[in-house]
Amino acid sequence: MVIYVVDTSVVIERVVSKLVEKKEIEGRILIPRAVVSELENQANKGLEIGMMGLEELQNLQNLKKDGKIEIEFVGERPTSYQMKYAKPGGEIDALIRELAYNEDAVLITADRVQAESAKAFGMKVKFFEFKKPIKKLEIEKLFDDKTMSVHLKGDCIVVMKKGLPGNWKLVKGKEKYDNEKIKEMAKDIVEKTNMDKDSFVEISRRGSTIVQYKNYRIVITKPPVSDGWEITAVKPLKKLNLDEYKLPEAISERVKTKARGIIIAGETGSGKSTFAMAIAEDYLKQGRIVKTVESPRDLDLPDDITQYSKNFTSSEELHDILFLTRPDNLIFDEIRDTPDFKLYIDLRLAGSDCVGVMHSASPIDAIQRFIGRLDSGMIPSVLDTILFVEKGNVEKVYSLSIMVKVPSGMTESDLARPVVEVKNFEDGKLEYEIYSFGDSTVVIPVSKEKKATNKLAEKEIEREFSKYVDRINVEIVDSNRVKVFVPSGSVSRIIGKQGKNIEKIEKKLGVRIDVNELEGKEKIDYEVYEKGKYIIFNVNSEGNVDFYVDGEFLFSGIVSKKGEVKVSKKSDLGKNVLKALDKKKNVEVFSG
Repeated sequence: MVIYVVDTSVVIERVVSKLVEKKEIEGRILIPRAVVSELENQANKGLEIGMMGLEELQNLQNLKKDGKIEIEFVGERPTSYQMKYAKPGGEIDALIRELAYNEDAVLITADRVQAESAKAFGMKVKFFEFKKPIKKLEIEKLFDDKTMSVHLKGDCIVVMKKGLPGNWKLVKGKEKYDNEKIKEMAKDIVEKTNMDKDSFVEISRRGSTIVQYKNYRIVITKPPVSDGWEITAVKPLKKLNLDEYKLPEAISERVKTKARGIIIAGETGSGKSTFAMAIAEDYLKQGRIVKTVESPRDLDLPDDITQYSKNFTSSEELHDILFLTRPDNLIFDEIRDTPDFKLYIDLRLAGSDCVGVMHSASPIDAIQRFIGRLDSGMIPSVLDTILFVEKGNVEKVYSLSIMVKVPSGMTESDLARPVVEVKNFEDGKLEYEIYSFGDSTVVIPVSKEKKATNKLAEKEIEREFSKYVDRINVEIVDSNRVKVFVPSGSVSRIIGKQGKNIEKIEKKLGVRIDVNELEGKEKIDYEVYEKGKYIIFNVNSEGNVDFYVDGEFLFSGIVSKKGEVKVSKKSDLGKNVLKALDKKKNVEVFSG
C-alpha cells in the first residue's frame, strides 16, 4: 500500500480530496499534527486559509467513512518556537519532511521550496502546481461593461455602481445573498486567487482579506470587523492616456517634464488613480524607469513598470530598494499615514521625482496634510504641483514657491518672514499664503486675508496674554497694530523692565501692541432670560458693557434705554452665549 504525507499547502488548497475523488491517489494518507496546528493557528487569527484547510480535513474524514481512503494523524504537535518560525525558518516544513522520510512515504506538496528540499533528501515527491482557474468567479458575472463596482452584504440586495469616476449612479440588482452564500463566495475568491499566477492575496487579517484577482480589487470583511459578511469588488472600466484628459498645454507640459513633486488629490471615486495610471504610462513612453508603491497593488499598468506593495515589506526596506534601484519616476498610490508621508518626503528631498495620490476634499487640504510633518519652509522643496481631480477631470492646479516677504494684509517691513505662496497655476493668481504666526503655522486665504488675520491675531494674542492675566480685551486697530486692555495691576508686569517683555511678545506675534488699563471697568449685576428670538441681559448700567466667560472676553454690547442687551439666538455669538449658560460657566459683565 502506498503511503502519502500531506503538507499544509495542499490541504489549504483542497488538493488532497480532489486527488482521492479522481482516484489519482489510493492507499494511506498520513496527516502530520504539525499541519493541524498550523491550520488552527491561522484560523484563530481569523485567516480564511486556516478555515479552508480545516474544512479540507473534514472532507477527508468523509472520504474515509466512504471507504475511499485511509487517514491517520501522526507526529507530535510543534513547539511554540517551531510555530513562531514556521515561515521564516521553515520549521514546520522540516517536521513534515522528516516524518515523510522516516515513513518512506510520498510527500504531496504545492510548495515548490518544500518539494525541492525533499528531492534533495532523495524523497519521493508529488508536486502539485496550480493550474489557472477556468471558471469565472461568481461575482464576475455581476459585472458588465458599465459596472465600476459590485457591493454584496449578507441578507441585502446586491448594489452596483455604474458609470464613470465622478459620474455614476447606484443600481440595485435582483439577487439577495445570505451570509453563508457570501462566505462560500469569499472562499472561492481566495482559492482561485491562490491558483492564478497573476493574482495574489494582498492583505489577510482576522476580519478582512484584500485580494487582487486579475484586474479586480476585492475586499472581503467579516465579523467582528463588520456586522456581517461583505464583499466589495472594484474593476477599472476605462484606461485613458494623458492626452485624452485634454489638459491645457502649460499644465500638460508641467506634468510631463517640469513638475518633480506632484500630489494628485481628490475625494473617493473622483478618478485619482486612473489619472495616476495615465501619468505613469506617459512617463514610460518617454523612455523613463517608472516604479510604483501601492497598497493594495491595483493599478493596471504595463509589465515594464514594477509595482511594489507596502503590505509585504517595511517602509525601511522600500526606502532602501527605491534608493538603490533609482527609478526616474515614482508613483505613490496612496499616501495615507505618517510612514507614507515620511517615505514620500525622504524620496523628494533626495531628488526623486514623485507623484503621490491622496484623499482630500480640496486642493489646499492636501497641502495642509503635510504641515506638522515637515517645516513649512521645506514644503515647496517637497511639493511643487497640486492636481485636484473631480469627476474624472483635473479641475484645479496649484503651484507652490517660497519667498521672504511681508504677508498679505501686513505693511511694516520688519514683519517680513518666509512665506509659501500657493498660486493658481493657470492664471498665476495668489490664492493662499503659508507662514509662521507665533507658535503656529497658518494657511491664510489671500482674498480674505484681513478678516482671517484679525481673527487669528485675536486668538493668538489672547492665548499669549493669558499667561499673565485672567481678563483681557483685544481690539484690532489695523493689520499691524492692536490694543490690549488688562487689569491695572498687571500692566507693568506685562510691559517688563525697560519694555523688554512686551518687545519679546511683539516679536513673537509679529504685531505692535499697545497695553492699556481696563479703566473704570466695574463688575455689574445682571439678570438673563430668553424671549422669542433673543437672549436678553438686563443690566443696571448705561453705554457699553463687556461680557466675559470664565475670564475670557466674549463681546461688547450697547445697553438700550430699557437697560437691556439683546443677543440673537441664531447668531454664532448667541450660540456661544447659550452654550456658556447651559454649561453653567462663569459669565461676567463689566462696565465699558
